[in-house]
Amino acid sequence: MNKKIASNKLLWIFAVGQLGWSMLSGIVTNLLVFFYLPGKEALSDGQQIFISQGKFIGLTVIGMISAVGRLFDAVTDPLIAGRSDRLRHRLGRRIPFMRYAAIPFGAVTVLMFISPVNGESKLNSAALFICAMLFYLCMTCYCTPYNALIPELGRTQESRINLSTFISITYFFGTAMAYVIPVAAGMLRGSVGYAGSYRISIAVLAVIAVICMLIPAFLIDENQYADTTPSKSSAFSSLSATFRNKQFRTFVASDILYWIALTLFQTGLLYYVTELMGLKESMSTLLFMIMSVVSLCFYVPVNLISKKTGKKKPVAFAFIFFSLTFFVTSFAGKTAVPALAYGIIIAVLAALPMAILGILPQAVVADISEADKLETGENRQGMFYAARTFAFKLGQSVAMLIFTSVATIGKSSGLGYRLTAVIAAVLCLMGGLVFLRYNETQVISRISEAQEDGSDA
Repeated sequence: MNKKIASNKLLWIFAVGQLGWSMLSGIVTNLLVFFYLPGKEALSDGQQIFISQGKFIGLTVIGMISAVGRLFDAVTDPLIAGRSDRLRHRLGRRIPFMRYAAIPFGAVTVLMFISPVNGESKLNSAALFICAMLFYLCMTCYCTPYNALIPELGRTQESRINLSTFISITYFFGTAMAYVIPVAAGMLRGSVGYAGSYRISIAVLAVIAVICMLIPAFLIDENQYADTTPSKSSAFSSLSATFRNKQFRTFVASDILYWIALTLFQTGLLYYVTELMGLKESMSTLLFMIMSVVSLCFYVPVNLISKKTGKKKPVAFAFIFFSLTFFVTSFAGKTAVPALAYGIIIAVLAALPMAILGILPQAVVADISEADKLETGENRQGMFYAARTFAFKLGQSVAMLIFTSVATIGKSSGLGYRLTAVIAAVLCLMGGLVFLRYNETQVISRISEAQEDGSDA
């Protein structure tokens, strides 16, 4: 059955959902470790310690909770994807999940920052562990079906790149809003204390995020634009078939390395700003906004260039350039350049690769899943995106273990923070080298052949 081609207006409505979930993801990625493993600057400003700061077999409590949460998230991804692919529902295969997951997703994000005991306690660690598992389950239930709609709404090469551009823009704004929290918290700190200021700021942003996530869930009629025919494969067999795709395996290998590197950088950003550069927490918001604005300036050029040159060359270039940015970050506070100026340099350097890697990887997965559907006749876009998120969340788990362990090395001198940036640089470079093995020509040729034959690509 032929489905309608989604208009740009509808694509923007869809992208608002990513604005919502990226706020919640940004809150946890950027603030959770900083909140529960405070540096000396945060402690001097009045932050309390809620969970043990010690190590077990070289790992911190917050590091283990974060890593286990990511692993749990990775395991549930293919299970939810398989369930979504096989779902028979009057609203479609994806929308029902998005509607039911949005509110719990926002609520549990807030609960992750609320401790039952006002001080260090094992009960706080247990509560945080439970909330972390629920957070990642809710995230999977919303994001995996949401991502599966990307190749369905973007049914042509041009619309796939446009949609990837739109959701990248909203992802940037969502993540940027998460970086505003330290500023908002600073304004509230005098009246409600350090922890209270963060909790109130996070709660307000979570409400906004939930509203954004519900917009596409209620305004998009999946039956008009997507193939809602349920897949017949089980979750395990579908996942296995997905990883048999050679081009997808190459992409995933590079993606894991990229997400380890990026998560190290994102988790460390507040530490780089406060501990290495000696700036206030609120300056991280300014630097992130500079990076976002400059990055947005590259969106149109990246969109146009990728339509002419393909996606492979820009993505490989972005990996290498990002690696340089991470390496430069490791020297923060060790040069004659003023701290704020150095921070701005890092923000500007990161802008271009952030634009490229924010837009094109989603389109690459859409290409691969579309080509695979044409080859196998099996309609399992959800599993491709779940397999990707399974892989990169595995990478994020590794990153959390690395960061929380390495960051404590020479904590008074900041050596551990510098090492995390160096590790990120090396891994990102490796990811770029792996991605060079991706055969984009083969994938696009298969889709083009089907279009020429009159197939519904």
